[in-house]
Amino acid sequence: MKERAKHPVRTAEKTLRIIDELKAQEGARVTDLAEVLDMGASAVHNHLNTLREHGYVVKEGEEYHLGLKFLELGGFIRNQVEVFKIAEPEIERLADETGELVNLMTEERGMGVYLKRSKGTDAVDLDTYAGMRVHLHSTALGKAILANLPREYVDEIVDFHGLPRITERTITDEAALNEELEQVRSRGYAIDDGERLKGLRCVSAPIMQDENTVLGAISVSAPANRLDEQQLEEELPNLVQGSANVIELNIRY
Repeated sequence: MKERAKHPVRTAEKTLRIIDELKAQEGARVTDLAEVLDMGASAVHNHLNTLREHGYVVKEGEEYHLGLKFLELGGFIRNQVEVFKIAEPEIERLADETGELVNLMTEERGMGVYLKRSKGTDAVDLDTYAGMRVHLHSTALGKAILANLPREYVDEIVDFHGLPRITERTITDEAALNEELEQVRSRGYAIDDGERLKGLRCVSAPIMQDENTVLGAISVSAPANRLDEQQLEEELPNLVQGSANVIELNIRY
């Protein structure tokens, strides 16, 4: 799952650790980074100054923060992903139709990556954003993707990332997950009933390039008190599957 470099560049590794820590802390001082990363303050300062010179880090008072250069890179990368470019209009249309939050996700290195979200008039504002990574087993989007990946790759994902409990409803047993994925394959859509965010329900359908290749998934999310069983098991599945089909046709033809 995670390929290790045969000859890692230690300086580059230190720079990447600093970047990750700046993200985790949402900004930090040199001394904070040095302590957490077990690095000398002068070394941390040198790395930060280099990143700052190239626009990847900005300084606000005594704190350093990630710069908007990363946003430029992220936007460029996202626009290279075919499923995003083709799905974007349909994501926005479905959000307008349902009034709820619509998300697009793909898989990379065994994690789910949000590519796009669009808010309808009644949508709740969640913690998701383009580029955010989550465990696949904890979302309807992720389960729709997992259900259409080769079984050996799913096993590899579970072995590497595990099945951490996010809420009391998260599936944490491998046998239970496999049973759930079989149901997803059978009915053609996945449901998340508070498995990543308590009180939120989601319905998702996979986006297939062909019968053996899943490119991602699309979902509609809403507060549990707004989705009754009929909406959860009939109305929304029909809508998300219809949108997934539109995206698939545009990708293929």
